Amino acid sequence: MKCNLLFFSVIAAISACQKSPSPDFEESATTPRHPNIIVIFSDDQGYADIGINDQVNDVKTPNIDALARNGVRMTSGYVTAPQCVPSRAGLITGKYQQRFGTDHGGTRPLPLNEKTIAERMQAAGYVTGMAGKWHLEPNHLQKDWIAENMPELKMKNIGAEDIPFKKKKPYMSSRRGFQQVFEGRINDYWATYDLQGRDIDEQWIVKNGYRIDLQTDATIAFVKRNQDKPFFFYLAYFAPHVPLEAPKRYLSRFPGDMAERRRYCLAMISAIDDGVGKIRQTLRDLNLEENTIIYFISDNGAPLKIHKEDRTLAFKGGAWNGSLNDPFVGEKGMISEGGIRVPFIVSWPGGLPKGKVYDRPVISLDVAATSLSMAGLEPDSELDGVNLIPFLNDEKQGDPHETLFWRFWQQAAVREGNFKYMTAGNREFLFNVASEEDETKNLIGEYPDKAKDLRKKLELWARELKTPGIPDGGLKNERGWFNHYFSLVNPNSS
Repeated sequence: MKCNLLFFSVIAAISACQKSPSPDFEESATTPRHPNIIVIFSDDQGYADIGINDQVNDVKTPNIDALARNGVRMTSGYVTAPQCVPSRAGLITGKYQQRFGTDHGGTRPLPLNEKTIAERMQAAGYVTGMAGKWHLEPNHLQKDWIAENMPELKMKNIGAEDIPFKKKKPYMSSRRGFQQVFEGRINDYWATYDLQGRDIDEQWIVKNGYRIDLQTDATIAFVKRNQDKPFFFYLAYFAPHVPLEAPKRYLSRFPGDMAERRRYCLAMISAIDDGVGKIRQTLRDLNLEENTIIYFISDNGAPLKIHKEDRTLAFKGGAWNGSLNDPFVGEKGMISEGGIRVPFIVSWPGGLPKGKVYDRPVISLDVAATSLSMAGLEPDSELDGVNLIPFLNDEKQGDPHETLFWRFWQQAAVREGNFKYMTAGNREFLFNVASEEDETKNLIGEYPDKAKDLRKKLELWARELKTPGIPDGGLKNERGWFNHYFSLVNPNSS
């Protein structure tokens, strides 16, 4: 086992803590401090686009690669949805978001009665913060929420300006357990502190500068101002999601002949990578690196728009963001591997092996369960994730999850071991996603009993959801994708 002595001392202290610490909990000189936790969530970054995944040769991510060499890289790391809003809702609650009806971006925001990971970590004595994209407040596309909360609005031609800020405010990060926030996407931020680390009255502020660098700076400011207490921080980079933009200092790293959208995407990922390096250096300077857990995960796969067309950067419609999902099939919006299997790294120098590659299926739901366990809290049966630490340290054998589930639009899937059963409208597939064929060979004819067994498990899970059941109608949004990506894969249609 590759654990070091510090890990055993930390785990021993956590195991001894059978009761949740109070909000004013303080470490004594003889009590090891619970680990700090930083969750970095990139936006629309495909599996291929970290160098250490060794899929393409044009991406440059030396700091993310170093993070993986200093920790554990999950090659079967998943998110709960192939879209921003539901994926974030699953991460922030530690629960399948379909349990509370945030199935996709057009349903509802994160309900106010759902407890977030930040609220739970506060109860464990952690100071909590976030920077970057929140995206869990109401928006004008969420017909379910609008019908329930603003029935006076007609359901057609609703614009973003029709949802007033006073309706959004209760749903924002500063009202959902995050005590110190720098929430925003580009240059407008809902903030409780500034980039010099000083407290300010909660307000909207405008900051000039490059959005990725601003979000990195906000993270560093938080770490510096909270270095003397255990902290939980959520950094949600708004990149490499469109709009694609990057200053010359990042673009110049990628000369040569390539699609311009690819160049800008690589520049944005390089800016994220620089941010990871700066954050780790800050932790190192403050003697915090050894006892800080860092996750690096993408919220979903890249939106390829099938043909990866190099549209002009001024194009305002849906377009390829320049990222890639190799070697997997599909893209954002699909629960095929390309849409939900993402870069997934966890590093904890004082408590995890270095340079380990872990190939068993894990999911973003595990962030909450692992974090709460590391904070000394008892396991919560409401959560759908598991504490990954014993598995990554070989203290527990077998897969962390017996099954993982997805449901999105007219698609549903379950993975058990190496098998994945998937429905898309009235099409059925069974894949061995650990094989070279992955999702290019439908095995449903060879293993019909396995497919039936997995479908039954999927149906049982779906009964527990706010809107029960698995889709059985025709494809709507997904038809073009499935016709393209699975044209040579014979489905078993009912």
